Amino acid sequence: MHSRMLFKGTAAAIAARRIRHILGPVLSKEGWKCSAHEVKLLNTSSGTDKHCLSSSGLYRLLLSRFREVEYVALSRDTTETDLKQRREIRSGTAFYIDQASRALSPFTLLQKKKIHVSFEHTKDELDAWKIVRVSEDFRVIALGLPVPRYKGNPLDPPLRSRFQARDIYYLPFKDQLEHLYRIGPNVPPERVSQLLSLATTLCSQESASLSLPDFPMDNLPSALAVLNLFPMLSAQQLVQRLYPYEVMLGNEGRTAVEGVLRRFELTDGSTKPSPTAVLSVESVIGDHAGQAAITLNIANQNITFQVPSGTRPSRPPNSSPAFIGTPTHDRLLAEMMQSHLVKDICLIGAKGCGKSVIAREFADMLGYSIEPIMLYQVMSKHKKIIKTNQSQEDKLKIAFNNCHRPTCGILIWPVYHLRLLHDRELALYDGTRLLRWDRYQTLKDELQLTDQELQDRSIFPVHPSFRIIALAEPPQVGSTTQQWLGPEILTMFLFHTVKPLAKAEETAVIQGMIPNVPKEAVEQLQHLTHSLRKSNDPTALSLASSLSTRQLLRICRRLSQYPQESVAHAVNKACLSRFLPSLARSALQKSLVNCSIEDQPDPASEQSHLYTCTVKDGLLTIGNVSAPVYSTDEKMKVPDVLFYENVQHMMVMQDMLKDFLLGEHLLLVGNQGVGKNKIVDRFLHLMNRPREYLQLHRDTTVQTLTLQPSVRDGIIIYEDSPLVKAVKMGHILVIDEADKAPTNVTCILKTLVESGEMILADGRRIVSAGRPNAIPMHPDFRMIVLANRPGFPYNNYVMLCHAVDNPKPQAEFAMLKQYGPDVPDAILQKLVAAFGELRAMADQGTITYPYSTREVVNIVKHLQKFPEEGLANVVRNVFDFDSYNKDMREVLITALHKHGIPIGAKPTSVHLAKELPLPDCKMAGYWTINQGGSTRRKLLCPTESHRIDVKGPVFLRVQSYPSERHESRSMSFTEEQAHWQIPMNEVNIVCDVITANGIYSIYVATCNPVSLYAMKEKGDSVQCIELYDLFPRTISGVWQPFVSVAALGNPLQDQVVLHEEQGNTVLHLDLVTGAVRRLVLSQDKQEEPPRKTSNWWSNKETYKMCKEFAHKNWLLFYKENGSQLDVVDVLEGQVHTISLPINLKAVFLVAEDRWLLVESKTDRKFLLTKPMHMGAEDTGVCQLHAISEDAVNTGFGTRMEATAPQEVSNEQLPNENLSTALGQKIVSPNRILCDTNTYANVIVGFPDLMSPNEVYSFTRSSPITEGRGPDMFFGSSKQTGPAKRVNCVCLLSANQVVRALPPSQVPLTEIYPKDVTPPMTVAYLEVTDLNSKKLKYIPVPRSSSMSPYTVWISKVSDTDVVMAPLSSGGVVTVDMGGYVRLWETGLDNLQRSLLEWRNMIGAEDGRPIQITIQRDSGQDVSSPKHGKIDPRNAPHVGGNQWAGGTGGRDTAGLGGKGGPYRLDAGHKVYQISQAEKDAVPVEVKRAAREMAEKVFKQRLKEIEMSEYDASTYERFSGAVRRQVQSLRIILDSLQAKGKERQWLRNQALGELDDAKIIDGLTGEKAIYKRRGELEPELGSPQQKPKRLRLLADVSGSMYRFNGVDGRLERSMEAVCMVMEALESYEHKFKYDIMGHSGDGFDIELVRCDKVPKNNKERLKVLKTMYAHSQFCMSGDYTLEGTEHAMKELAHEEADEHFVIVLSDANLERYGISPDRFARALTSNPQVNAFAIFIGSLGDQADRLQRTLPAGRSFVAMDTKQIPQILQQIFTSTMLSSA
Repeated sequence: MHSRMLFKGTAAAIAARRIRHILGPVLSKEGWKCSAHEVKLLNTSSGTDKHCLSSSGLYRLLLSRFREVEYVALSRDTTETDLKQRREIRSGTAFYIDQASRALSPFTLLQKKKIHVSFEHTKDELDAWKIVRVSEDFRVIALGLPVPRYKGNPLDPPLRSRFQARDIYYLPFKDQLEHLYRIGPNVPPERVSQLLSLATTLCSQESASLSLPDFPMDNLPSALAVLNLFPMLSAQQLVQRLYPYEVMLGNEGRTAVEGVLRRFELTDGSTKPSPTAVLSVESVIGDHAGQAAITLNIANQNITFQVPSGTRPSRPPNSSPAFIGTPTHDRLLAEMMQSHLVKDICLIGAKGCGKSVIAREFADMLGYSIEPIMLYQVMSKHKKIIKTNQSQEDKLKIAFNNCHRPTCGILIWPVYHLRLLHDRELALYDGTRLLRWDRYQTLKDELQLTDQELQDRSIFPVHPSFRIIALAEPPQVGSTTQQWLGPEILTMFLFHTVKPLAKAEETAVIQGMIPNVPKEAVEQLQHLTHSLRKSNDPTALSLASSLSTRQLLRICRRLSQYPQESVAHAVNKACLSRFLPSLARSALQKSLVNCSIEDQPDPASEQSHLYTCTVKDGLLTIGNVSAPVYSTDEKMKVPDVLFYENVQHMMVMQDMLKDFLLGEHLLLVGNQGVGKNKIVDRFLHLMNRPREYLQLHRDTTVQTLTLQPSVRDGIIIYEDSPLVKAVKMGHILVIDEADKAPTNVTCILKTLVESGEMILADGRRIVSAGRPNAIPMHPDFRMIVLANRPGFPYNNYVMLCHAVDNPKPQAEFAMLKQYGPDVPDAILQKLVAAFGELRAMADQGTITYPYSTREVVNIVKHLQKFPEEGLANVVRNVFDFDSYNKDMREVLITALHKHGIPIGAKPTSVHLAKELPLPDCKMAGYWTINQGGSTRRKLLCPTESHRIDVKGPVFLRVQSYPSERHESRSMSFTEEQAHWQIPMNEVNIVCDVITANGIYSIYVATCNPVSLYAMKEKGDSVQCIELYDLFPRTISGVWQPFVSVAALGNPLQDQVVLHEEQGNTVLHLDLVTGAVRRLVLSQDKQEEPPRKTSNWWSNKETYKMCKEFAHKNWLLFYKENGSQLDVVDVLEGQVHTISLPINLKAVFLVAEDRWLLVESKTDRKFLLTKPMHMGAEDTGVCQLHAISEDAVNTGFGTRMEATAPQEVSNEQLPNENLSTALGQKIVSPNRILCDTNTYANVIVGFPDLMSPNEVYSFTRSSPITEGRGPDMFFGSSKQTGPAKRVNCVCLLSANQVVRALPPSQVPLTEIYPKDVTPPMTVAYLEVTDLNSKKLKYIPVPRSSSMSPYTVWISKVSDTDVVMAPLSSGGVVTVDMGGYVRLWETGLDNLQRSLLEWRNMIGAEDGRPIQITIQRDSGQDVSSPKHGKIDPRNAPHVGGNQWAGGTGGRDTAGLGGKGGPYRLDAGHKVYQISQAEKDAVPVEVKRAAREMAEKVFKQRLKEIEMSEYDASTYERFSGAVRRQVQSLRIILDSLQAKGKERQWLRNQALGELDDAKIIDGLTGEKAIYKRRGELEPELGSPQQKPKRLRLLADVSGSMYRFNGVDGRLERSMEAVCMVMEALESYEHKFKYDIMGHSGDGFDIELVRCDKVPKNNKERLKVLKTMYAHSQFCMSGDYTLEGTEHAMKELAHEEADEHFVIVLSDANLERYGISPDRFARALTSNPQVNAFAIFIGSLGDQADRLQRTLPAGRSFVAMDTKQIPQILQQIFTSTMLSSA
């Protein structure tokens, strides 16, 4: 009997079908009907082996023609063992099972089977020699596909040369048509011809050139069989089942297929009827047992036909309570019944759309049992076939789930299932053969054997009703790795697409499954979900996939139990919005707002007292949710951990308890170290639930998930894994690090979670109901999965997700305080703030590692145990991991320094201001308050009262801006504590600053335009309210307002009064609501606006506000040179007007009922006494007392020189401070008075005592001059008058007077040595300390920017700063650049802070410990030189001969002296001492410098770049250096997984492969597996780079408005950044840069094949941009440039396509509407287009951004924002492809 061997390879995936299809029609029962040519094709009589090439199938013919055939399917995983003998275990004994042609190695035989034996031997002799004779008729017929058109391995030349090739063509069109006519006699012939024409066209070479997969010609007979039974069916819908082009092809492919359909008149999908529902299912009894009669309704007529059915009783449709029928699903089930008649079925649909439910309903209707098999990438053919075998023996229906999963790697499963799917035959590895039912019966009849005898020979039948349903997600159109639906798979199934339900149907399903769900919540969810599904935006579609029907049911199930919950909260949880890229998150929030789903405010701050947990009477209560405590005997497995409760974690546990009570499995997602394990352990401890723990990793396999091998007494024993134990015992299974495991491992849990079933590696199965050889699932079993923050795409678990984040600052501080009760609060606050910023940077992508609570807890625990060790050293425990990454180290140090952690500082770095001696305190005279009778009568002051006229309110917008608060003591200790900048524009001018005790502690008023800024002393944001509309810049002529501000007190906290001094406008502002009211004080007439001729700086019409007692809600207003006081009681709404007999120069409220008045011109002083309550009956009794000032040297009667005070304290010095200041023990009322002639005056007894008050003075050597000197900026020689703001503050608790003085009035020669140049300062703070009798001057750094209105500024203050006291005992200054600085001046406070600062540094300074041996080399330097180059690059220490040496002299190297420049040759550095380096002569240093400059110029010359060009380029490059580094970090993190590490099997070393244990026992060597990079299969698509086009705006408006907002320079910096960042990333990004302007839309700046390689070429690009924008025509081609780029990039092959448009927002000027621009950005879904607006006049950019689609536009008015924007762009596309 002749034996034939049939080989099939992975590359021949379809070839196994075409010959059967081609030659099948010409075969009949009588025998062959074919030509001699056709027979010759497969003639094997010549004795040579054949290799049949074709793009279709073959082996059915061979099985018919050659009776004895061994079939072997090859793949890249096939081993020699598979081809020869396989070793198996039976009953504890190892057996050798012959494979293929029974112990023949076919590829060896290809060469050696022809060897002739020269003598005859008996069979016994051959057996004794272990020689098996090869039959002379043995032939090998190999089937394959042409490579490289198809994916696979080409034949090796030695193997190829031993085959005769035959190319198998399709059967001629006419013959195929006749065959199809016979199959479908009821089908009109023209429809048959049209269908065959369509199939032939889609298999042509032209279709292959369009990358269309081959049409499955083999399935046409099956389709005709359906059409024959239902001739009214639509041919187009039938084609969709054969060739689902709508889900597997892109736009171009769909258009091509639809064109062919129209060409052959097959577009009848809308006109032909389709089945609407299954009306009945009835089991057939009698001869056709195993069949079911199905009745369908089509076009209002009922058609009944028979289909195979299962062994269980069938069930009528829509009779299951777990399945809610909808018209869509009824139609789908009816169509599946038609396909079930002839073929296996594949359901394609998005995750969560109901595929599994539909498959289960279909099986139940037909009486089938389901065997679920989850496919995964590394699932071996052996396991799949063994599992399939079990299914076939039990006559069950298999549901293959995740059919799309194997595409991530080797596509092996179709190869081995090809015969099973097509012919229902299979050969197993243990020799068992499965035969199709009819062949089994034929064999049984021919051999006259019983079923038992055949089974003893390992031959089993496949039940005729056996069917396979495959479930899969749609292929990723355009993806090189996710396009799983190829020609091979198309031949296996008829395909049905499961589309998302319509809104009404989905609502009906939800309300049918969950009757008590709130209807309003369902409507909101449906509105949101379907708006996302209908969107064309890939980001919205990816969000819609997170809101599948399954997920909506889960959300509604929870809302039905907890109706008070927020829908927005449920949606955010389902979409894991906390971990979405910012673009997707903003798109989700915008969609929620559009659907009127508003998130409720964070309840943690409002109801923190509700989030507690208690266990009482066996009932656990977390928040407002209760559950009974579990009773268990496994006390040892109940976790018990140290856990400090905080509100945030209690909220997570309450959410978990809600889902737990609903019977859900839980998934906790968060960054590492946020407390996921702690939360779960605490949760289980409170519930008293025993835990099984399983930690996954990237080497975890499905086998280790279920079984754990161990060796006991030399025997391998497989024990149940924690998963199986938890299932058996009803414990909680905690799966940790789920994100680290391969996708196939996490996906295998899907069946267990969804259906309660899972097949173990040893053949047992976990089931929810009892079954033989099964493990019943305990009803208390539950899984809690922990995973780190996901990447994209992310394994979608079918369980409820809970996002766990780091605790909020307050909660984290409270928790850290519990870990470190002895650690100072200030240190904990610094740690919380620093780590909070680092986490924000990780979210933005600036750094890659997300620093978590775990690290900061470890730091605090260390500090608690070792308090003497400094914080700066302890934080190195966390940050030393990054110490060798220079850029990362800079980012970390900057962040730590910003929050006051002095890493790298030395304890000796104390730079306090130098102290100077204060002149002695001398008694200067007396103040006597006159109380004579006649005088008293003259100086009575009448008072009138009336109500305040309140205008308003109007509500203005209070904007919040982030502020970058920097601690100033990061590297050295100074008086400055912290600083930050107010977000004001360049022309704004700071007028006033005050402090308060409300929510906001600092208020800053500005003019031009008038604005008010409010901030906290330790806050991270600034609130701003702009009053531009109330104070326009001009009314008539030039008008420059000047404002001061006063903060009110309780109960009017966070409300201020703003006073404009020129027009006497008084405004009341509420910073919380934005309400602004005008307080009109005068009854008679409104203040007239200033006349055009009135210069405000003439000081003729100036009003003043006294705000010393504003905290008690009353203020005093007066007019300079006026004789009237207006006392405003804001709380009561009263104005009390006091008329005076004198004209006023100044008023000082020295007490609430005693005011010091200074008369204009004479500077005479008066004391006004008034009742405490102005509204009392004695109103009008205000008395004015003259104060006489007498000098001390001549006694009474000698007048002191009258000077106007600058500041008078409104409270007295404490007695201790008073005694210290005067040098004598004294207790008395007192006030401090400051004027220009003294440092300070202490008036003892004033203002309470009427007896003479003693005046003690600290006199200056020369008085302070008011006003500024000549204006150097404008060249004016004119002196300015006194400023409106006197910067003098009395700090009574510190016993200090602090003034801000210009540098010209500071003794700089006494402060700084002669050889030290004083720093550039805006002012000096003169601190007069009356305790220590010292004087010091603290420099205030100069601002980087300042308003150009210098004359205006000079009128505000003498020093370009304004100042106010702080409640903490220091002062706050604000300079004209908007920099706010906090200063600590009190000696006690400074000493305390210095001690804390030194404790933070610790004993060590943070540097690595090293041993330094000081020695003199004894060698002198001569002249600098490069040195000789060592070709061996050996290390050279000392000497002066070799370049690249260390510790030497004269040559270029490291660690030496006298060399021209540094040169690192990669060796260990030997450093000479600094003293020896300093001893190098000046002329040698100069020569070395000249040589370095020469080499630099030579380097520039090499790239033809001048020094001027180098400095010009450095201006742009230096500005974005940090951003370039950030962008490069982002690009590294975005690298596609090109070579994912996988298990490499059949290795000679590595880890023992469980599947190869028996092979190892029998001597096989290649029984190991190891992790490695799997090389891509030949023919697989190559990983392409991402394609980027940057469209830069080089229009005239960029040049025109560059002076306004720097937009052109910002654009050039952005282009420079992109060019530098993408250098050396050409393998990842292929980019070009085009410009657009009035000259056109395609101005070439950088070509993708000629990108700039050095600085000169990059500078040339920047120069081109600048010159073009200067000389181009006006006009705008942004729209045309975008559309052109979209079209051009769409035709290029790339991994992803990006178009980024850099433009100003000046589109409306050229009539370009936002809608047109939006259409251009979204015109092609394959191209991701975004707009970055880098220039805007007013709010142009913001308005334009609001009208464009969410996530498609950005506003970047600062170049440093662009890297984060690009990161958002890249990550958003990764999400959309998930």
